[in-house]
Amino acid sequence: MDATVTREFDVSHLSRTCEACGEFGRFVNAAIVDKIDALDADPPAHLHWEQLDRTRKLLIAEHLTRRGYSVDDFDVTVGEDADQVEVDARDHDAETA
Repeated sequence: MDATVTREFDVSHLSRTCEACGEFGRFVNAAIVDKIDALDADPPAHLHWEQLDRTRKLLIAEHLTRRGYSVDDFDVTVGEDADQVEVDARDHDAETA
């Protein structure tokens, strides 16, 4: 991260122009980035973390950080082709309601 932005409200990401590089894009909450880094350092085997693309990693980290999911709430299935990766999450809201 080249720069951070502090807001009075809590969101998973912001779409804005970066003051450091001038790029307009989606910038992720630091807590989610920290969770991705932690999972990169010590990935649970059943997540097949090293085979997930950035979008799937972001989705899992966001659910873990902001929605009350646990690592055990996710099932990752890897097909014979490296591009065949499926991520399923239990309906956490239905279970906790």
